[in-house]
Amino acid sequence: MRQRPTPPRVMLKPEPVWEQISRRNMSQNELALRAEISSGYLSQLICGRKSPSPGVRKRLQAALGISRFEELFILEYTDE
Repeated sequence: MRQRPTPPRVMLKPEPVWEQISRRNMSQNELALRAEISSGYLSQLICGRKSPSPGVRKRLQAALGISRFEELFILEYTDE
């Protein structure tokens, strides 16, 4: 039986996030509030320990005023 390929993992790019936070003179906690996630979870996303769900991705983009997915996120492919 043939296995389906493993979908890519979506990861948050930390550099653009820090750039946008700084540009908007906002704190990491404020971004978490605007994106309706905990500051601890946002920290895990920024550090690359967690992968954001589609809903979290949309809320982060909205909170930072970014419409293009590739500005904030990267797809990681595994070699399986």
